[in-house]
Amino acid sequence: MTDERQGDALWDALETMPRDGGIVFRHYSLDPTARRAVFEQVRHVARRRGLMLLLAGPPSQARIWGADGAHGRFSRIKAGTMILSAPVHDGAELRRARHADLIFVSPVFATRSHPGVKGLGMAGFRPLLAQSGKPVIALGGMNARRAERVMKSGAYGWAAIDGLTPR
Repeated sequence: MTDERQGDALWDALETMPRDGGIVFRHYSLDPTARRAVFEQVRHVARRRGLMLLLAGPPSQARIWGADGAHGRFSRIKAGTMILSAPVHDGAELRRARHADLIFVSPVFATRSHPGVKGLGMAGFRPLLAQSGKPVIALGGMNARRAERVMKSGAYGWAAIDGLTPR
């Protein structure tokens, strides 16, 4: 997950990601022109390194920008060959995300990205994982030890914002 707070550390994080990884490009606070410019730089790195690239935004925009898919809360979307991922924070959002190919469950643990929000913990994560019927990516407060825990529980993978860049 990209975030403006990463600054130039984003580029090192992209270079050290595993080749079977992917990027959800966010950078929501940038004006549209600047956001597109940063996206193009990220897309160049993603293509060179063989990383999947999803755009946080509508599938139509993701298609125009040349992303592999879109990330967001969509309903009744026909995305064709695009990959769709959805954020899930509770059971209601999980039910609404039935169209998605990939689910991001968060925050599994407390995170600086959402100050004051209590994480689901493993006790809250496991039921969503079990009910999803889709590949689940754990997000929120991830580090190596926590990533190992969620993977042992059956998660498809894990994602991070701060966990991939130095503080």
